Amino acid sequence: LFGSGARIGLQPADEYTFILMVLPVGDYYKGGLNKPVDGVIITDYDRAAPRGVGDVKVAGNYAADLLPNMISKKKGYPISLYLDAATQTSVEEFSTSNFVGIDSTNNAYVTPKSRSVLPSITNKSLMTIAEDEGLKVEARDVSIVELESFDEVLAVGTAVVVTPVGSVTMEGQAEDGSEDKKYSFGNSEEVGPITRKLYDRVRAIQNGEEEDKYGWNFKVE
Repeated sequence: LFGSGARIGLQPADEYTFILMVLPVGDYYKGGLNKPVDGVIITDYDRAAPRGVGDVKVAGNYAADLLPNMISKKKGYPISLYLDAATQTSVEEFSTSNFVGIDSTNNAYVTPKSRSVLPSITNKSLMTIAEDEGLKVEARDVSIVELESFDEVLAVGTAVVVTPVGSVTMEGQAEDGSEDKKYSFGNSEEVGPITRKLYDRVRAIQNGEEEDKYGWNFKVE
């Protein structure tokens, strides 16, 4: 969706064009669901301001991540995790996807609730499936210290669908900046059972292999 009216000034367009692009794609991250990816926590850049447009899917939201994402990939991290811009104490979301933590001890599906986080339709779908599977869904503030308590972590979104995250690292936590703090989730080399279950179910519904009892699929003619 883009403004296509005959305007060049900085103001809302008087005409818009909606384009729907459909094409086959591969895994967003190398390995897909076969192996969890390792991420890095971004502390020297912010993705979105607290009262900005972080909760709206606009192209400008992705611009803030281009440089830090490039830097992270050069260090060997395919995915980046952002904290809240105001205090740097709460988890917000990954570069291109929502954050979900699975707390097996409390049988909980935990995802951040923030004005700076995009309300992903994939995440909303997974919340419904998680409740169906007997998990308690918690959409709330997620302190960075809670990363210690998650057995599985997922990056979820339209492109990544459900991508398992094996660990996230916060670099330079010693006073001299020499030590990293690494948060690992379960067996960081294998896909967790809840991650697998959620992925299998949402993909089965998308592909018409499972009954769509939620009414999510529509035939476009």
